[in-house]
Amino acid sequence: MAFDGIVIANLTRDLKERLEGAKITRIAQPEKDELLFTVKNYKDTFRVLMSASASLPLIYFTENNKPGPLTAPNFCMLLRKHIGSGRILSVRQPGLERIIEFTIEHLDEMGDVCRKKLIVELMGKHSNIIFCREDGVILDSIKHVSAQVSSVREVLPGREYFIPQTVEKADPLTVTADEFARRIGAAPMPVQKALYTNLTGLSPIVALELCHLASIDADRSANELSAAELTHLSHTLALMMEDVREGRFAPNIVYRGEEPVEFASVPLTCYGCRYEDNRSNGTQTAVETTGTDGHAAGAGEYRAQIFPSVSQLLETYYASRDTVVRIRQKSTDLRKIVQTALERNYKKLDLQEKQLRDTDKRDKFRIYGELLNTYGYGLIGGEKELKCLNYYTDEEITIPLDPQLTAQENSKKYFDRYNKLKRTFDALTEQTAATRGEIDHLESIATSLEIALKEEDLVQIKEELTEYGYIRRHNTGGKKPKITSKPFHYLSSDGFHIYVGKNNYQNEELTFGLASGSDWWFHAKGIPGSHVIVKAEGRELPDRVFEEAGALAAYYSKGRGSEKVEVDYIQKKHIRKVAGAAPGFVIYHTNYSLVAAPSAAFKELP
Repeated sequence: MAFDGIVIANLTRDLKERLEGAKITRIAQPEKDELLFTVKNYKDTFRVLMSASASLPLIYFTENNKPGPLTAPNFCMLLRKHIGSGRILSVRQPGLERIIEFTIEHLDEMGDVCRKKLIVELMGKHSNIIFCREDGVILDSIKHVSAQVSSVREVLPGREYFIPQTVEKADPLTVTADEFARRIGAAPMPVQKALYTNLTGLSPIVALELCHLASIDADRSANELSAAELTHLSHTLALMMEDVREGRFAPNIVYRGEEPVEFASVPLTCYGCRYEDNRSNGTQTAVETTGTDGHAAGAGEYRAQIFPSVSQLLETYYASRDTVVRIRQKSTDLRKIVQTALERNYKKLDLQEKQLRDTDKRDKFRIYGELLNTYGYGLIGGEKELKCLNYYTDEEITIPLDPQLTAQENSKKYFDRYNKLKRTFDALTEQTAATRGEIDHLESIATSLEIALKEEDLVQIKEELTEYGYIRRHNTGGKKPKITSKPFHYLSSDGFHIYVGKNNYQNEELTFGLASGSDWWFHAKGIPGSHVIVKAEGRELPDRVFEEAGALAAYYSKGRGSEKVEVDYIQKKHIRKVAGAAPGFVIYHTNYSLVAAPSAAFKELP
């Protein structure tokens, strides 16, 4: 999930095609580390967003305009002065570095033609946008880096620009087979790490893909590879670099369910997604399909989506990631409330269960009392114990006695202890059941927070927490918040409508409002999760529908990160609501079960 050298090469190619020869018509700096260029190329106008953010460095074409501040920052004013109406002569990438260099021609104050360079470095926390003269002397940068900040390179006006080489790496575009074998074969580290630490511009995911293509275990030590394996790996890299040189890119995002997990400009077959190689006609495309990851981190089903350009990929990817991040930020307070309540109830349950275990000896005291009533007539007083036959087990038993009490008084003492422990047992049994019910309820809310994808999904969850006293209700004049969140709605491969609840209220409504008696109900077995309803509409469900509904029930549950989840399913007419229980809690008997791989890669309807 980073800008590696191959993604930069893909971007550079797109930028060259659209921007070389184009005129800069507007420069804005909407954020302190971000630039937005408007560029006109003959009849087309483009917007190019450049960001040197430490957390999200990027550059891509965008349709969206971002307003700048009323007073432009100094760096923006400098760019407007020098290149505000300049023409972009060239766009290049040095080797496979994560750098894009724009050469811009403009007229100076005297009307003479001059050239400047705008260099965009996309290097994580070291990202920067640097403005230089043609000879490489820095005029200014969006971030100033002094010697106190970096001992490798100063980025200040008047300093000479150069690409820092903190680690000596080979250029994968020009590396020879011998140098490759010497570098990789001598590395005492996993092959995957050896690739991205010894070759410029390779990210860990591309290194993993190379290992997958070469059928080499990425975790195997590189210095254990044979000469034949090193040669094969070198040839695999050479083929990938040939695609990069020729511009055969396949910008794609790999999704797990609806969440984007990775992007690249080369096919990521290591996730099990199928791609079509059409090198004969100079293109490379991919088929959107699902696959099971057998080598990348985490098991589960993945799907790849191909984009016509890397800019569209980046805009889609970061919009998706921003949505996930924003929802997580918005739900932080709710998560904290749920987690705090869960921890409190976990501690309470532990204490209650410990006290409950202490009541296990209550029946022993009852038996002592009964046996003393039966055999105590033989005691003369002052005894410390009584040995007698336990008629419940036909074994001899020894009963401790208080020598200062009579047999009857000792018996009463044991019955009193029994009754006290029995009352404690009855009370604790009820309390632990209530605590477990509260934990189940809170865990179901925690699962709902994981499922939430939009801000309106959080409104209903917050309302549930408020109704059950976890959040204090503010005085709103009796008005309840407007609920706009709706359940997920899918269409199965065979045309059956499938509904998935996003929270307990929606689960309740789906099961006891939407579903009719002959519809089918699915739920992950024994763990919090969504109710999944398949509308049968009087028809018999094909096996494939059961599998797809089971996959959805597994995905929208606490077990979504597991490889397989057991799912219960039953017709709705056999479902009963638990009296007094929280919304969405039901009981059922004589159900069926299936095992499903969590997946939400089905057609979703509005």
